[in-house]
Amino acid sequence: MEHTVTTLPTARRPGCPFDPPQELITAREHGPISRYPFPDGHQGWLVTGFDLVRSVLADPRFSSRRELMRHHPYIDMGDIEVPPAPPGEFLLMDEPQHGRYRKPLVGRFTVRRMRLLTERVEQITADHLDAMEEAGPPADLVTAFATPIPAIMICELLGVPYEDRGSFQKQVESFMSGETSDEDLMAAYTAVQQYLAELVAAKRANPTDDVLSDLTDSDLTDEELKGMSLILLAAGLDTTANMLALGTFALLRNPAQLAALRAEPALADRAVEELLRYLSVAKSFMRTALEDVELGGRTIEAGSTVILSYNTANRDPERFTDPHVLDLRRQDGGHLAFGHGIHQCLGQQLARVEMRVAFPALVNRFPTLRLAVPADEVALRPETADIYGVKSLPVTWDA
Repeated sequence: MEHTVTTLPTARRPGCPFDPPQELITAREHGPISRYPFPDGHQGWLVTGFDLVRSVLADPRFSSRRELMRHHPYIDMGDIEVPPAPPGEFLLMDEPQHGRYRKPLVGRFTVRRMRLLTERVEQITADHLDAMEEAGPPADLVTAFATPIPAIMICELLGVPYEDRGSFQKQVESFMSGETSDEDLMAAYTAVQQYLAELVAAKRANPTDDVLSDLTDSDLTDEELKGMSLILLAAGLDTTANMLALGTFALLRNPAQLAALRAEPALADRAVEELLRYLSVAKSFMRTALEDVELGGRTIEAGSTVILSYNTANRDPERFTDPHVLDLRRQDGGHLAFGHGIHQCLGQQLARVEMRVAFPALVNRFPTLRLAVPADEVALRPETADIYGVKSLPVTWDA
């Protein structure tokens, strides 16, 4: 019998901030694919199984094009016409447009190049740990540690001048938080777009040693470079910042795993991969079927919108042993936290470098690190936000 999820949950179970919402876990228990009636009446689909999510991500018959995303999972958009993605915003495009923008960037985000940045990440991390130690407890780990590290790295890669980074970062956070009013969101988005346009013009006039300056020496237009910069910025800042904060929260709630990471430096790589799987801060993405497609014994009709639930796929019991357990020594890796297929996260190696450095450095610098408030008082981002995480993480330690 076909299972239907009537409403996408907007909150997690009390006391379970790291687990997917119960309704999604229940949907996966009924099978890897369910019907989902969108608020506007569209009969779409929700995919919760690991293999089927991975299959859709690799299948060109499922489109990422923004103009085809006519159905919102939480609200009825009515008859609003959705325009195509602006030039350069390749995350919301298919081939060949997607490849035109992604290919010039691939060589700049290789494993080797990102590992060369390790020393810089170590320096930034140490600077912020020094500042935390000097200021003394308590601290908000989000503002003191988790956000500045990826923010500085992505700003340096794009060539954002040092004096602009504070205001620039605040504008980005305001349209990524999921809690900004429509008016404020549009104002912040417009401000970031304007700033990036000015930055592209400045790099054309006076190139410096950064990715954006490199790209000005190509056939890409200013509008295209602005859109590409926005994608890099959003992908490189908000996701990693929330992984660092929510990951620390998860470690503090799993003291045996925290102790293992502190005692075994060699565990850092595996710990990062397990935290990525366990938390899946980029919770879901959508695709539109370009033709009728057989998937999991169902026919996905052409034009149907499919929600891909990464967080349930990464907790799929058919793929992972004890999937709801955080196990830094886990052997069955291969998560979908960075996606799969042509849209697999371009900056994943940079994110890995940042986390491999930051998590061990934090827990070793502050051996007595702990929450400064009860766990159920930690403020979480809403499920409607694009990226899940904590709004703030009050921590303390023995000075």
